[in-house]
Amino acid sequence: QVQLVESGGGLVQAGGSLRLSCAASGSSTRAKGMAWYRQVPGQERELVAGISSDGTTKYADAVKGRFAISRDNFPIRLYLQMHTLVPEDTATYYCAAHPLYELVLLSPRYWGQGIQVTVSS
Repeated sequence: QVQLVESGGGLVQAGGSLRLSCAASGSSTRAKGMAWYRQVPGQERELVAGISSDGTTKYADAVKGRFAISRDNFPIRLYLQMHTLVPEDTATYYCAAHPLYELVLLSPRYWGQGIQVTVSS
């Protein structure tokens, strides 16, 4: 099992920055793939960015050039540095993990409880 706990969300003005963190506990082999997803009420949860244990990354087009995902492997910590935030980035952000990087981008096995990010205009 892997337990994921997000922190760092909150309210920020448009154009501002915010950094999300995710603390993972449990087996490191079960979290070789990690990712951030986000969800707006009434919409499907969408991938924001993913990262493998060796640093391979993938970003959604909407956040390329503005967001940066990173991780520490021992202990396992996942981060999302967000710059130039816009109101459309307002959502609940979820930390996710899977033993396989390719699958965390499609169907994560483990989820955090989510944390709210609100960008005011």
